[in-house]
Amino acid sequence: MRSVIAALAVATMMCVSVAHAEKRMFIIANLADGYGVDDCLASGAECGKAVANSYCHSHDYAQAVSFRNVDRGDITGAIPANASGSCKAGSCDHLVAIECSR
Repeated sequence: MRSVIAALAVATMMCVSVAHAEKRMFIIANLADGYGVDDCLASGAECGKAVANSYCHSHDYAQAVSFRNVDRGDITGAIPANASGSCKAGSCDHLVAIECSR
């Protein structure tokens, strides 16, 4: 009887772990576009939710879980100091993290 209960407990734990949504965080340059979208994303304001959701949808995720401003120093080794080829006109100075889930 104990082995049956143990087997059910293990099966339950496996199902629970599969039920958790897959998440991924994207770090993107927060470029001022003149429409205020950059302010909405950086501040985490409600107006940025549609933009964050659209970004997640474009990467085959269901929705944005969170979005916020990120300091370059918070991302260790992700953006090299000499990243001039990938960062145009200081675009790596303003970064936003968008966490998406499936």
